Parts: sequence; C-alpha cells; structure tokens
Amino acid sequence: MSETQRVEEAARERGLEIEVRESPKASSLEEAAALRGIEPSDIVKTLVVKGKGEQYYFALVPGDRAISWGKLRSVVGVNKLRLPEPELALQATGYERGTIVPVGSHTAWPVYADERMVGKRVSMGAGARGYALYVDADALIAAYGATIADITDPIEEIRGA
Repeated sequence: MSETQRVEEAARERGLEIEVRESPKASSLEEAAALRGIEPSDIVKTLVVKGKGEQYYFALVPGDRAISWGKLRSVVGVNKLRLPEPELALQATGYERGTIVPVGSHTAWPVYADERMVGKRVSMGAGARGYALYVDADALIAAYGATIADITDPIEEIRGA
C-alpha cells in the first residue's frame, strides 16, 4: 500500500472526508499556494515535535506562520520541546519530512492545531512527495481531538522582516 493510500484509508476509518491530488513541485510557499489556487495561509505544515523522553506531538502550523516554541510549550505544559531528527520522524510516522500528516501516521500522538486554521479548507502533506491532501480543518481537528490554540507567530517576525 502506498503512503497516499494509507492516508486515504486512515481518513475513511475516522469518517474524515479528504481529497488527495497531485501537487507539482514548488520553490516557495507562495508558488505552492498559487499552483494549488489557495492562499499561503491555507497550506498547513504538520510538524513532529519531541518532548521529554519518548513523548511526541503533532503541531499543525499555517504556511504563513512559524511555530512559537514558547506558546506551544505553554499549551502542552512542558518546559522543553524540539524538532526531532528526520529519521525519528520518518520511523514514527512512516512519512518523510515535508509529507507528514497525522492521518495514517504509524503512531498516534496528541495534535495541536493553530487557531487560525479553524473554519478553513486547508491543504496538507499527503504522505508522499508530489501529492497534497485537502480537508475541512474543523473536521480534521474533530477527527483527531486536536487542541486548538495560538501556537504560532507570523513568519515575518521569525525572518526579521
């Protein structure tokens, strides 16, 4: 079974309606959004975040935003979080960085969704390069019992623009 088939099957099992489409390679967030016919904020990145010991989390971050470590630590209730090595994320989810999505992940972790996703139809990784999935963010949040919170900052603040 391919990664995209695993994503589709996992979505069906949770009663989550998704659409998987081919997605041409893009050189920037803005180009990816233009190719998909959506706004950059409607592309959601799934980040695997490591806590203490073997505790991991999924953070869902709109494309025009960056994870705020302080905000996320506060919501999760821990003192330390980091991005794990790519091999650990691949081993635990079955997906390479850039394609990761909670849907169909080998391991189910708590999901934290940035509040700016609420009420939108978003595009995310679909488990394999060259594909994107589209889903109603509220349905995704409900299907995974995600915690909705302000966990991001504008990218401009991170980039120093």
